[in-house]
Amino acid sequence: MLTITDLNQYYGESHTLWDVNLELKAGSCTCLMGRNGMGKTTLLKTVMGLLPARNGRIVFNGQDITGKAAELRARIGIGYVPQGRMIFGQLTVEENLQTGLSARKGGKKIPQRVFDLFPVLKDMLHRRGGDLSGGQQQQLAIGRALTLDPTLLILDEPCEGIQPNIVQQIGDVILKLNQEENMTVLLVEQKLPFARRVGQEFVIMDKGRSMANGKMTDLTETLIKQHLTV
Repeated sequence: MLTITDLNQYYGESHTLWDVNLELKAGSCTCLMGRNGMGKTTLLKTVMGLLPARNGRIVFNGQDITGKAAELRARIGIGYVPQGRMIFGQLTVEENLQTGLSARKGGKKIPQRVFDLFPVLKDMLHRRGGDLSGGQQQQLAIGRALTLDPTLLILDEPCEGIQPNIVQQIGDVILKLNQEENMTVLLVEQKLPFARRVGQEFVIMDKGRSMANGKMTDLTETLIKQHLTV
């Protein structure tokens, strides 16, 4: 599905990702974990083509996408929900969802399953995105990514600043997409209970390097204390 090999990235002369290796199998759900500032978001942005890789390879479904534009990555089936949601506050919910349709294969109509997963979006279709609560905006951001009909869904801290009942719902949606629809999921997540609930595998990053990985059941207290606790 997605293979990252010896990936290096720089901000100017600052070396931010160091020889990162990561492999996602089709149908897996992997939590990318680590303290703040350890390179998690940088890795996701590099996978999406929003930041350039200095060297290394990113291969998606057998295709080398290392130097490809972000728009192409969306068209070949990678959906991305960025940290902070990045919805368009002045556009309606419907217009926000429509922005994702330009890269969709086979039709320019908002897929019904977006509304099945997030009924509130249908109820608020004509409200401005900026008028929604933080939790509703997060649902909108995920819904927008799903309009692409992706095979890989990447989420950057989907629970950040969200009320508990919406966190529960977002977890339910991730589980449904992953376990019932076999969608591959990669997410950055700081909350251990949420990560353990939805994730099958974990990768821990520390200072731009991949330090540990394995099944979620192998995430020990020693690893947590060493790499995750503040």
